[in-house]
Amino acid sequence: MALDADLVGRTFPATAPYLVTEERVREFAAAAGGSWQGGPVPATFPIVLAFAAMNDFLDDVGVELRRIVHGEQRFAYERPVRPGDVLSATLAVASLRSIGGNDLVGTRSEIRDAAGALVCTATATLVHRGGPDE
Repeated sequence: MALDADLVGRTFPATAPYLVTEERVREFAAAAGGSWQGGPVPATFPIVLAFAAMNDFLDDVGVELRRIVHGEQRFAYERPVRPGDVLSATLAVASLRSIGGNDLVGTRSEIRDAAGALVCTATATLVHRGGPDE
């Protein structure tokens, strides 16, 4: 099933508020093969929120996660993430094009704190694999 080009420009509802705790940062670092002993939160930590926003988007448009290949990810920061932050992400579809039966979906997730201030923008390229079901 090809995605509808009308998705470009569409913004999806924000994710549920997510409390950044020291424990969650340690768990994230461990899952990535590292450790966290305090100090700056790993630069890739906002993927937790961007991934939640992506899953909400996929559910909304009826795409199964098994059909998605993560192509690229970038983060642009306004300020560092800190334990104690309460964050949410709002995903927008920035681009969509079809190549070889697959859809390339460009997304932009704005990650904001409880006051609504922009903390980080996460952009991603998702490949929606076409073809028969396996």
